[in-house]
Amino acid sequence: MTAAREGLRDFWRATVSRAIFPLHERLKGHRSVAWRHDLERSQWWSPETLEAHRLGRLREFLAHAQRTVPYYRALFREIGFQAEELCDVGDLCKVPLLDKPTIRANLDALKAEGAKGLAAFNTGGSSGEPLTFFLSRERVSHDVAAKWRATRWWGVDIGDPEVVLWGSPIELGAQDGLKAIRDRLLRTRLLPAFAMSDTNMTRFLQDIRRIRPRMLFGYPSALALLASSAERRDMSMDDLGIRVAFVTGERLYPEQKECIAGVFGCRVANGYGGRDAGFIAHECPGGSMHLSAEDIVVETIDARGDPVAAGHPGEIVVTHMATGEFPFIRYRTGDVGLLGAADCPCGRSLPVLREIHGRTTDFVVAADGTLMHGLALIYTVRALPGIRTFKIVQESRDLVRVLVIPSGDLTQGIAEKIRAGFRARLGSQVDVRVEPVESIPPERSGKFRYVVSRIATSVVG
Repeated sequence: MTAAREGLRDFWRATVSRAIFPLHERLKGHRSVAWRHDLERSQWWSPETLEAHRLGRLREFLAHAQRTVPYYRALFREIGFQAEELCDVGDLCKVPLLDKPTIRANLDALKAEGAKGLAAFNTGGSSGEPLTFFLSRERVSHDVAAKWRATRWWGVDIGDPEVVLWGSPIELGAQDGLKAIRDRLLRTRLLPAFAMSDTNMTRFLQDIRRIRPRMLFGYPSALALLASSAERRDMSMDDLGIRVAFVTGERLYPEQKECIAGVFGCRVANGYGGRDAGFIAHECPGGSMHLSAEDIVVETIDARGDPVAAGHPGEIVVTHMATGEFPFIRYRTGDVGLLGAADCPCGRSLPVLREIHGRTTDFVVAADGTLMHGLALIYTVRALPGIRTFKIVQESRDLVRVLVIPSGDLTQGIAEKIRAGFRARLGSQVDVRVEPVESIPPERSGKFRYVVSRIATSVVG
């Protein structure tokens, strides 16, 4: 790339980062810009200053929930909890855990009285248990700011060219005219991870070479598959000036990280979070997964719900302090991880999530050989009423079994919608067997997998 063209890219990045995106956020009622500035100061605080800030903010957050949220007002009264008596962040363990069934059963009681501008969201579905919840503009602003701070750790800013390999119908289905214009202004190109056929992967690689992005973003499995496709085609992708590949949504395996880094000639930064729990952690250039600690308190617990010491695996529990209008307090994510020491070569005092376990989603293969992210099928099932949980097993290109635990009787209409949705993605000739069951056992490892494909994806695509 010529110096003149690189200079033009830098000028446009500065224009977007300092003018266009701040205007975009202000029009949406978001305070992302101001909060990002605050985060870039607080990340250098001493551990003692950061912890004092967290404790004060946690007291205010819990007191607000106690005053304004019917569910927590009744709960705190029942257990005799007073937010102002909180002496340490660790005292949060006195509050009962929050899980998906509790949210479903208390959806209205979890809304703060007088809350305005709440928007309904759904979980991505990788747990097999769909969940509806509400987010405020404050929560969205804080999540945008936390992600923005993390990209800047890598020398990448809003307005730098970005290629996103993603699959959520929420994103893919929302690309109307205004959003398409916004993405062009922000220089973001969205590629569907649901349709990774041989032809599409060639096109995706050609698009990446043409765009010459400074960052990639997507599922680790999808980016690794695309990287492997480039290797098979002997396509050079390491001369594009890509600075970092951000991966999230699944567990990142060492072989995936090595493949992505080698093919695209960039570092790979792991991220962890979700629509429900928020932007929890992101990897810095020093190699640590730093928690967004100014907003989020992360605990790890054992099977009894008791705290687990740092360095030992436990279920990740999240309290997001920017959720005052619909509080997530000690929310069980269902993921397993290890907390670590805060010392990192980068010098930031933010606590560290050392390891993450148990987030993986298989690819599935359509009858014509097209590879799709497993979430393509999960979204079809989770959008339907009357289903408590499920497991999808692809036995072959011609046969898929859907194990379903219904919340009542599984109607023929729901079963037919599952079959129709799957055939629309996999092929009209595919045999889709919907099987109501009373329980779905875990894998031998003890982990649950909600999409299992018996087809070796290494020989297709």
